[in-house]
Amino acid sequence: MLFDSSIRKELGRNFGATLVVLVTVVMTMMLIRTLGQASKGVVSPSDVLLIMGLTVLGHLSTILTLSLFVALVATLSRMYRDSEMVIWLNSGQGFIQQLRPMLRFGWPVVAVVAALALLVWPWSNQQVLQLRSQFEQRSDLDRIAPGEFQESSDGQRVIFIEKNKPSDAVHAAQATNPSNQDAVVNNIFILERTEDAQTITYAQSARLEYEKSYQFAVLNHGQRVQEQYDSPEKQGELKITDFEQYQILVRTKDPVEAVLGVRAYSSPQLWQQQARSGQEAAELGWRISQPLLGLNLIILALALTKANPRTGQSLSVMLALLAFVVYYNLVSVGQSWVASGKTSLWVFVWGLHGSVMLLSILGVGARHYQWRWR
Repeated sequence: MLFDSSIRKELGRNFGATLVVLVTVVMTMMLIRTLGQASKGVVSPSDVLLIMGLTVLGHLSTILTLSLFVALVATLSRMYRDSEMVIWLNSGQGFIQQLRPMLRFGWPVVAVVAALALLVWPWSNQQVLQLRSQFEQRSDLDRIAPGEFQESSDGQRVIFIEKNKPSDAVHAAQATNPSNQDAVVNNIFILERTEDAQTITYAQSARLEYEKSYQFAVLNHGQRVQEQYDSPEKQGELKITDFEQYQILVRTKDPVEAVLGVRAYSSPQLWQQQARSGQEAAELGWRISQPLLGLNLIILALALTKANPRTGQSLSVMLALLAFVVYYNLVSVGQSWVASGKTSLWVFVWGLHGSVMLLSILGVGARHYQWRWR
């Protein structure tokens, strides 16, 4: 009883500390990544924190698995370093007896990892992709904040809206078309670049209008300055045009809805469609692999971790961490093989995880019974 409680208390402390550190590191990385996407116009700046939280929540299964493995390796290494492992071994608590409290501590974590991989992971991906899809479906004028230069979705326009009070032209446009009051903007500047010309357009006001399946930005009371550079003769030639009203195609009225990837499919959907496509089977195999990965790492940590207190070297700790990296990469390789049709789902799951579990159990048995190659 004392043996079980002492190991589980230390595992709990190490697991909590490791989890806090890893979550902090992952949140920082995801924040930087999301800010980069927001600066490129992929996601809305107002959704940065929400997308970061959803992304971290989706990767929480991997974070928990790694935290559990690091806590096991750190606890066992400390026991070897302080010669506590020798005391427990001489008191009759062999490696098989040590596996019991570790499994008792680890099974709730493995259960949470299974729930996160099968349920939370697709939900978080679906929410993130929906936020991106909603932002990408907005028109160029809708995505612009007053006082900021914004590049259009196709990369051919730079648009700027001045920060000031609406002019008389804006009020007139709102009175003409009350249904588009929210779409009216004031003092708009547009820079367009094509292969053969560069055009600068200024208008006192602009509004959005729909015609059949297209959406237009209607510019009122402005000027266009076009510079031709498609040939040496016309290079530097300016063409200035004043207009009362000018239309620019923004996008179609009903844009094609963004197709959600297989990561956003629910687990029951993947189970039903696994035989139709390799992508669905590969994603299902990755989700099933997460709890099996955590379970095998509990046994693998006990089989590999060993330290010599006299030399102070932790070769076995490095070997255990290397085994984790190799094991996790094998899961990714197996997922790509299933997606490409090189192997089937169940051959990948049972072949990889069954082999690792068998080798881990043999390793624990070899250390417990002190098997030798001779």
